[in-house]
Amino acid sequence: MGELLALASAVCFGTTHFLSALLSRRADATAVALYAQLGGSVLILAAVPLVAAPHVTAAALAWGALSGIGTGLGVTFLYRGVSGGRLSVVVPLSDVGALMLPVMVGVLLLGERPSLLSWAGIAAAGPAMWLVSRSCDDDDRLSGGSVDGLIAGAGFALQFIALARIDSAAGLWPLVVSRFASVVAIVPLAVGVHAPLRMRPRLLLGAVGTGALGTAGVVLYTWATWQQLLAIAVVLAALYPVIPVVLGLTVLRERVTRTQVVGLVLAAASIAGIALA
Repeated sequence: MGELLALASAVCFGTTHFLSALLSRRADATAVALYAQLGGSVLILAAVPLVAAPHVTAAALAWGALSGIGTGLGVTFLYRGVSGGRLSVVVPLSDVGALMLPVMVGVLLLGERPSLLSWAGIAAAGPAMWLVSRSCDDDDRLSGGSVDGLIAGAGFALQFIALARIDSAAGLWPLVVSRFASVVAIVPLAVGVHAPLRMRPRLLLGAVGTGALGTAGVVLYTWATWQQLLAIAVVLAALYPVIPVVLGLTVLRERVTRTQVVGLVLAAASIAGIALA
């Protein structure tokens, strides 16, 4: 069950990033990130009564706040990098960071011990995401988007690690704190770059919708960590770059390169290895 929840979260994350990338090319990337998180905040507030919360602790809320800071940093720098057309740099760097750092924390600090087959799946996931995210049409120079990608990866890693530390007895309240903390994290970044926050109604509605979908992914991922090792859940959730590639192929009629095909095969092998373990 945990594996399916993590994969479902990957679908939500991937679809969110695909739609947000399109929006970020028609509106300011920081504004898209901000309104997306506001939309997610509304959704999670509406969902709170649906999940029992018998024991809400300060520690759980603190982990929620920390995850929100990671989310805010991650989405802002990812969308900023993508808005400049540097997908081949920003997305691979952000995803490898979001994948490897939580795995290291799970194994080295939390004492998790994945099976040998799971390790094979984990080992395949990193190269798979790098290859899937590469495009022969993009500039291979790292200078243009490396900083955005590295910061985004660190932010998403913080999000994944902190969410996994939330006690299920706290229900969704830590995620409420997480969503509002992400907004608080984005606001100074928006002010610092003098981001134009006014958006056309259709774009604004789209940003809010993507934020709601992203929040659904956060809920599914957190639920997965309650049933699965962090090292396993984060690897499956971090397979989200596969989704934009598939959507680009089916919706935008983009061509898939041989490199991306190899990446997709490795991603499938990674999922199979972890699921069969």
